[in-house]
Amino acid sequence: MKFIYKTLILPVLIFMSACTSSNESLSFTDFGAEPDTRENASVSAQRLIAELQERSGNEHVTVTFPKGTYHFYEDSAFVKEYYISNHDQDNPKKVGFALENLSNITIDGQGSEFIFHGRMVPFSLLNSENITLKNFSIDFEVPALRQLNVIEVNKESDEIVAEIYPGGNYRIDNGKLIFVGETYEIAPVSAMSFREDKRLTYLRRDLSFNPQTVSEKSPDFLSLKGWDQVNETTPGERFVLRSYYRPTPGIFISECVDTRLENVTVHYAEGMGLLAQMSENITLEGFNVSLRGEDDPRYFTTQADATHFSACKGVIISNNGLYEAMADDAINVHGTYLKITKRVDDNTIQARYMHPQAWGFKWGEQGDQVQFVESEKMELVDGSNNTIQSIKAIDKPTEFGAKEFEITFSEALPAEISEEGKYGVENLTWTPEVTFSGNTVRNNRARGALFSTPKRVVCENNLFDHTHGTAILLCGDCNGWFETGACKEVIIRNNHFVNALTANYQFTNAVISIYPEIPYLEGQEKYFHSGIVIENNTFEMFDSPIVYAKSTDGLIFRNNTVISNQEFEPFHWNKHMFFFERVDNILIEGNQFDKGFDKEKDLRVELSDEKSVTLSDM
Repeated sequence: MKFIYKTLILPVLIFMSACTSSNESLSFTDFGAEPDTRENASVSAQRLIAELQERSGNEHVTVTFPKGTYHFYEDSAFVKEYYISNHDQDNPKKVGFALENLSNITIDGQGSEFIFHGRMVPFSLLNSENITLKNFSIDFEVPALRQLNVIEVNKESDEIVAEIYPGGNYRIDNGKLIFVGETYEIAPVSAMSFREDKRLTYLRRDLSFNPQTVSEKSPDFLSLKGWDQVNETTPGERFVLRSYYRPTPGIFISECVDTRLENVTVHYAEGMGLLAQMSENITLEGFNVSLRGEDDPRYFTTQADATHFSACKGVIISNNGLYEAMADDAINVHGTYLKITKRVDDNTIQARYMHPQAWGFKWGEQGDQVQFVESEKMELVDGSNNTIQSIKAIDKPTEFGAKEFEITFSEALPAEISEEGKYGVENLTWTPEVTFSGNTVRNNRARGALFSTPKRVVCENNLFDHTHGTAILLCGDCNGWFETGACKEVIIRNNHFVNALTANYQFTNAVISIYPEIPYLEGQEKYFHSGIVIENNTFEMFDSPIVYAKSTDGLIFRNNTVISNQEFEPFHWNKHMFFFERVDNILIEGNQFDKGFDKEKDLRVELSDEKSVTLSDM
């Protein structure tokens, strides 16, 4: 009898296991698409996602793309209203793949190239769980960024002759250069200068593109006269021309849980490469924002950051990526301060998104933990930790598209919190742990990695190679960008820094810059950042500043190696290896400096007791 029972129950268990772990596979070609044609695959994307949204149950669905090139056009694309952090809030947006309200989906491109046309968000993931994107690249047929390859420089006639690349898709209107996209036009206003080896040019940052006249010598060959760069320019230099407009990221993730990107490359986007907001647990494994190899004639990738995480939680992991040639940072992790606009009663305030590129999306929800900061001193208000009891938009029916909220808290607020002063509120629940490991960041404008989260940050085994500004920045600002917040545990180890800081940008006081924006530092009584360890790194440097820290309690710089070179002439205003303003508990020990260390010359301490810095084995 016992034998019969076992023979009956075993097949049942196997069947139940198969049902709960089923993995169905679909092919994109099932929905009418064919690789290596120029047919509009947006139609097939619509059909595919309609099919996915009709499915119910927990089965995992893998969508495969036979390897090839697929083209996606604005007509037949999804049309969506999105409010995307740190982007221009113009609507509607055209979207290639709108993955909304889905779960347990893998999109496997199998090495395919996805080419987009016009102005589109290639992938959006909203209100979804357990979504994986893998094995494909994203590019655009006609980018909004272009470059000028300098052919001749005639200083006597005040003329630069340059070839525009990619060719075509431009016009000249009354002596002004206009880029003609497939569905839009842009007049460039700024230029990034690159050497022939694709590194940004030493000391040339954010140049205005304002020639008096542009004319055409022959198709794709332009004459620029009266541009103030003529005396600084040489043949072979590349100018990447851009506006400051950033309407669409390459990948947009909002209010998702457990998202994974694996072996995905963004070659171009008119905003960030990837923008994630209000999402939990994101893993990037071999995610790249990069050129198409060493022989790519392009010198640019994205209009802004490679990756950007706004008000996320859980764990953000970025491993083994290549981030190059973008017009801003490789990674930026932060929340958003709301500014207090009104104290309604002892438990209720009204507060507002302040930056013009950060509003319209959910800021918090019932049960979230918050704290308040006094903006001028960037100082926490005593007894201000609290819990959201309710939150509602007051300028829109819901948080969607809203700028201002009324928030009621479970406990009474400190008396000073009101519109009479300058106060911001920070959501502590929506803050993530971060691991940034094994990545290469090179040849990009501005900064390398930005971290602003109170949770643990590990930045290790990365190569920062010729970032034009600071390689690593710990910031925090409730006055301009309104990006939170104070770091409490940051480990920067086993990284290799090669000639960072070849131009000055905002917050770029050293290779590693700990720079919260504090208008009234002299009046500050508490410290902003803390718990920072910088160890076992190698710094190859042509200039002096290694670490700058402001309003920091607890920083260790140990067992690092500093090697000097002569690739560029030193230029930075900061002539000190270590420059500290209002700090405490700083330890510098066990480091190797190939030119030695002179305390009088290499260390500067301001607004602090000299005992706040300990030098050991120096």
